[in-house]
Amino acid sequence: MRQTLWLAVLCAGTCGEFPRELHAYLGTAPVLDGRIAEGEWTDATRFTGPEGWTSQFSPVKSPEDLSFAGYVKHDGKSLHIAFDVTDDVLYGIDTPRWLPDNNPKAHELSREGWPWFGDEIELLIHAGPRWKGDEGAAGNGFSWQMVANLTKSRLGGIGKGGLLEGEPRSDPRAWETYQKWIQDGAMRAVARPKPRGKGYVIEWSVSFEPCFELETGKFYSPALGDRSFGLNIAVGDLDKKESGTGNFGNFHHEDWFAGAKDVRTQLRQWGTLWIHPSPPPKPDRR
Repeated sequence: MRQTLWLAVLCAGTCGEFPRELHAYLGTAPVLDGRIAEGEWTDATRFTGPEGWTSQFSPVKSPEDLSFAGYVKHDGKSLHIAFDVTDDVLYGIDTPRWLPDNNPKAHELSREGWPWFGDEIELLIHAGPRWKGDEGAAGNGFSWQMVANLTKSRLGGIGKGGLLEGEPRSDPRAWETYQKWIQDGAMRAVARPKPRGKGYVIEWSVSFEPCFELETGKFYSPALGDRSFGLNIAVGDLDKKESGTGNFGNFHHEDWFAGAKDVRTQLRQWGTLWIHPSPPPKPDRR
């Protein structure tokens, strides 16, 4: 009972131990087309990176190499998040689609493939602030880790960006759940290179039901008021193979919103996403 009460208090504040948070306010639903249209995300909370984020591989040394602006909001039914990424070399577009030495099946759209291999964004949500130790996402409505890749997807195949089943892909139940979410449209994402190159845009929507499960069969809605969730985000960057020499899979960069290097996928390492039922507060013009 004491543990249950402590967890309830924790959910009223931060839902991960890492001291970083984002706020999603009520706004209009965007058109998911891989373009940041004028005015489309002005009612969203804006954030930037990777400065101040956790670097898993080679550190980013210039904004031309990798930088991004992100936007987050909700429309009462779904969370919406977008990324406007600057990237000087797009994997599989500006480079051949090379493979890592330690997984020749990296591009298979199977549980043996690596969904996060490529230029990609990972979104991790934890609806219930409970963990027993150092575990990661379970792969269900309570906690999940999904991938939006620039050059491959479950619905479009190799060569077309979009959503892929994330972790733990080794668990067949998680794999089936993620695949159902993608195929049913509970989660949708569009990834598109910028018209002039040197970057890309990903727009992503996640339905509160079934992807924000607070208790069995109970999902978040704005009627529940302000609510906090565990949150992490990864931005992965592949360039030429030699650019990632010495890194796992020859990744060039992988930068995380929250957590420490090597343990950033553990639930306790995540930051916090606040979802508010009202529009963002108006700026004080006094």
